[in-house]
This record gives sequence, structure tokens and C-alpha cells, in this order.
Amino acid sequence: MRKYEFRWELLGDLDSGRPNLGNQVDVDLYRLMQFTVRDILEERYGADESDSIFYAAGKKAGAEFYKHFIEPVSSAEEFVSKTQEVLREKRIGVLRVEEAMLEGEGRVMLTIDEDLDCSGLPELDYETCIYDEGFVSALFESFSMKKWSAKEIDCWTTGARTCRFLVTEE
Repeated sequence: MRKYEFRWELLGDLDSGRPNLGNQVDVDLYRLMQFTVRDILEERYGADESDSIFYAAGKKAGAEFYKHFIEPVSSAEEFVSKTQEVLREKRIGVLRVEEAMLEGEGRVMLTIDEDLDCSGLPELDYETCIYDEGFVSALFESFSMKKWSAKEIDCWTTGARTCRFLVTEE
């Protein structure tokens, strides 16, 4: 039996558990948890395996997020609109679709401004939103029931001041 297999009940009952503090927490504390976990994973398993784990976690989260917050939707337009609404409402980021060719080519270019994971971080020589890549690919897979892959091509940390993802059907 797995000890921490994901299920929504693990998130708890915040109304009874945090009656005074509620469900809000500062972004820097979220990032403290994220980057310390990444640091330990990289220290123990290396950067590539750490990235692989974060991508897989993002993918699991994206699939669960879709089931819990997005579905049911009946069209690509409704999928995008509802995803934009929920990401903004949950303060995850501001999603914009720059280019969408869902039929035939299966390619979408999108940006996420004010991204929870990286906006405001110092400039680095690499993209940091590996978790988001998994998350975004799972959203598209959950909606379309086809295999998709998301790759971050611009990031706040590389000077772009937005996260841009190329999402392609595999």
C-alpha cells in the first residue's frame, strides 16, 4: 500500500482546519517548498531525474486539476475559456493562447503571465517551469483524450517576462 498516493481528501477540510487563516498563503512560501524539494531531489538524483519527477508531478496535478475544476467542457473554446477562468481565479497565472491549430497539426502556442512558479525570479540561463510543462500537457490530454507534450520555450528566468509553451500533439 502506498502512503501518499494522491487523492483529493489529502488536501483536507480547510474550513474546519483553518477557520481563521483560510486557504491563502504567500507565493514565496509556496516557492520555498517547491525549490527546497527540487534542491533535495537534484542533490540526491541529479538535475535530469529531478526534472523528470517534477514533470510527472505536474502531469498528475494537471489531470487531477482538469477533473476537479475544468470538466465537463464540450468544445476547445469552452476548454480554453474555463481553463483561463480557473487559473486566474486560483491565482496560478494568466493564460493566453497565441496560436491554436488543434485540428490537423495539433499545435498550440500559449503564454502564462504572472506564473505562480517563476514570475519575479532572478534571471538564470535555463527555464524553470518543468512542473508547468507536465501540468499543461495533462490539461490538453485530459480534454482531448490524445497524447500531448508541452515544452517551455520562454521563461521569466530567461528574460522573457512570461512563460511561453509550445504544446504539440504526439
